[in-house]
Amino acid sequence: METERKKLYSAIQPTNNLTIGNYLGAIKNWVNLQSEYDCYYGIANMHAITVRQEPVKLRQKTLSLLALYIACGIDPEKCVLYLQSHVSAHAELAWVLNTITYVGEMERMTQFKDKSARHADNINMGLMDYPVLMAADILLYQADVVPVGEDQRQHLEITRNIAQRFNNAFSPTFTVPEGVYMKVGAKINDLQFPDKKMSKSAENPNGSIFLTDDRDTIIRKFKRAVTDSGSEIRYNPAEKPGVSNLLSIYSVFSDKTVAEAEADFAGKGYGDFKLAVGEVVADKLGPIQSEQVRLEADRQYLDGVLKSGAEKAARLANKTLAKVYKKIGFYQI
Repeated sequence: METERKKLYSAIQPTNNLTIGNYLGAIKNWVNLQSEYDCYYGIANMHAITVRQEPVKLRQKTLSLLALYIACGIDPEKCVLYLQSHVSAHAELAWVLNTITYVGEMERMTQFKDKSARHADNINMGLMDYPVLMAADILLYQADVVPVGEDQRQHLEITRNIAQRFNNAFSPTFTVPEGVYMKVGAKINDLQFPDKKMSKSAENPNGSIFLTDDRDTIIRKFKRAVTDSGSEIRYNPAEKPGVSNLLSIYSVFSDKTVAEAEADFAGKGYGDFKLAVGEVVADKLGPIQSEQVRLEADRQYLDGVLKSGAEKAARLANKTLAKVYKKIGFYQI
């Protein structure tokens, strides 16, 4: 008898362009996880509007992200791939969970503090309520596991707290999810500020390699990458953060160990080194970019993926929501 696979949930917002850090830390892992779990992968457009978006661009970026998912190897036949706003249960469950979540908990969230500082002219309730919607996303699908990076630990913990609080108040209803802390194989930092994480919202675009960057742009950015004093190409993040970051990137994109990467550049100068890193990244991203462009041109196919994904997602989401409504005393017909 085949054992039922555990459920896994994750999502990305269709805002800004994704970086190679996002690819290595999230999407590449998602592809591998498809064979281990029943995966629910969302495009989190409801989360996106906590910061003001241009409607036309948001729609375009939604389809671009869907095409990118598939181009990277996420298979709609192997997982549930859907758009968050297509499943109304997300908003409905978030409202219920709001009633057992405390204001003080939300005010303490690091992301709320950070985004409030960056968007002081638009500190809206959605920005504060973001973690409750995220909890609804995860709990709707009874996810056993959630792949998270270090910056998402706090969100997962509040999700677990909310699930346990509801279960204690109304009897067991939600699966309390565990975090799967992915091993990227490398921590990808900013090319201009190698002591900081590479970000899709960084102020200086030269520090980030975006998945949409063409070959010339990728190589130009690597040529401009900050290195360190001295000329030796060796891995030592404390003493040589710039070179170490480039070695990490070369290592994961060439499928070599860091030691093998060091050996490749023994006796070579920084110029040759940075060019080689740029070329190996461009070589890997080229086929993904070509496939993304092809998919973006096939609107009928992408719409079909979203329609099928929404139907699959809604089946489980609505089942969970009905159970929640019964537990809290909502009269149903």
